[in-house]
Amino acid sequence: MSEWARDLGFWELPLPKNKEDKVWHPVVRVAKTIPFGYKEDPDNENRLLPIEHELEALVLAKKHLKQYSYREVANWLTTQTERSISHSGLKKRIEVERRRKKASVIKYNLTKRLKKTLEEIEKLEKQTTGYYTKESSC
Repeated sequence: MSEWARDLGFWELPLPKNKEDKVWHPVVRVAKTIPFGYKEDPDNENRLLPIEHELEALVLAKKHLKQYSYREVANWLTTQTERSISHSGLKKRIEVERRRKKASVIKYNLTKRLKKTLEEIEKLEKQTTGYYTKESSC
């Protein structure tokens, strides 16, 4: 690194760490554009195959967004994976993932509340008079 770069406070992001315990799965293609971290399946055009090193770098990039800007992290991703992604594309990808995760958590919590409510209703029905069950006639 040159002398002037050190004086201005330039830095380099660390390289992605390889995690062997993660398994990336193919996904269904829902749009014309292929998202970062995936490639088209040569056998089935409606299926996208994961590119592991790109997805691992994307996971690490999400952590870097806590300290660095989208533009800096997008440039780092492009350098590490040799596949270009713009800062706006990275931002869009992160926001879509956040929205999906939030919706998933909300639906999961609603499901738990519904299950608990159904159990309470069943318990109340058994406690009331005139409770009966249907018997099968043989």
